[in-house]
Amino acid sequence: MIIDHLRLRRFATVVLEHLGTETAKAAETADHLVEANLKGHDSHGVGMIPNYVGSALRGGLQVNAEAQVVKDQGAVLLIDGGFGFGQVVGRQATDLGIEKARALGIACVGSRNNHHLGRIGSYAEHCVAAGMVSIHFVNVVGHPPFVSMWGGRDKRLQTNPFCCGVPTESEPLILDMATSAIALGKVRVASMKGEPVPEGSLFDHLGRPTQDPNAISEGGSLGPFGQHKGSGLALMCELLGGGLAGEWTMQDIDQQKEVTVNHMLMLILDPNVFGGAEGFAREVNGMQAYARSAAPAEGFERVQLPGDPERTSRVSRLAEGIPIDAQSWQAICQAAEKAGMSASEIIALTQA
Repeated sequence: MIIDHLRLRRFATVVLEHLGTETAKAAETADHLVEANLKGHDSHGVGMIPNYVGSALRGGLQVNAEAQVVKDQGAVLLIDGGFGFGQVVGRQATDLGIEKARALGIACVGSRNNHHLGRIGSYAEHCVAAGMVSIHFVNVVGHPPFVSMWGGRDKRLQTNPFCCGVPTESEPLILDMATSAIALGKVRVASMKGEPVPEGSLFDHLGRPTQDPNAISEGGSLGPFGQHKGSGLALMCELLGGGLAGEWTMQDIDQQKEVTVNHMLMLILDPNVFGGAEGFAREVNGMQAYARSAAPAEGFERVQLPGDPERTSRVSRLAEGIPIDAQSWQAICQAAEKAGMSASEIIALTQA
């Protein structure tokens, strides 16, 4: 099906409100999810609603939690999200970090115990909008691992995102990526659509390469991107996001249950503490132009920089609507009913 983004935002907000979520928090979370869909990251969009509803009903997700400052030590902040909606408490932690960076030039923020943070690029975009550079290391705990390290058959990590944002005079540069070959949510989407995953993404339970997205549910694993390089970066995200900021890493087997928890270490920098924002902008803009001036290789239309694919997708989906496969939509509607919505309410909110 194809659904308009405004209608989808309203529907997602109402679903979350039925869980007892305050309207502002429900709307912020819904906006974040739909924005992920608009930017082409369906793995982090409204398809997450069934996970959120299930987690809230099991008592994992605390729908109205607020971020709390645990430690404030100069440029260093430690913040606890209380297992609230990551889209809310993660943004609150980012706001506190931006405020610190404005005052001190730099902020190092440990944001722990967030329910699923969603698309990490949104926090980098938030920093960039304030004129800041940001770097984000994130780990994932609360449920069993899905990612094997390079050279290993057994699963030891999660998709552990890494993200970096750089402000520009026009569209920001946002590098946002899972350290696994693809995000786990993309495997879910491929399974729902009955499509294969890219080569080199998955391994079956014997450690053999496969493109079958159902291999994960049958004991298989996601592999790292870039062989040993992605594996090493995933481990650093685990240690910095999880070990340092969260004091909770995947080795805590007893805590591998049925909830998705993210810990994030953020470094937020004001360019003015170095040569100045003007000089930095000159170099960034010049480098962007220089990179884009390269002749495209065979099979490519142009050189794309971080953030370009998301902008292209957003323009298209704002105009044409957001596509959602039938199985994903069914799961979302079933979750809405579990949250307390009636079938007639769902139809009224989602059909013109």
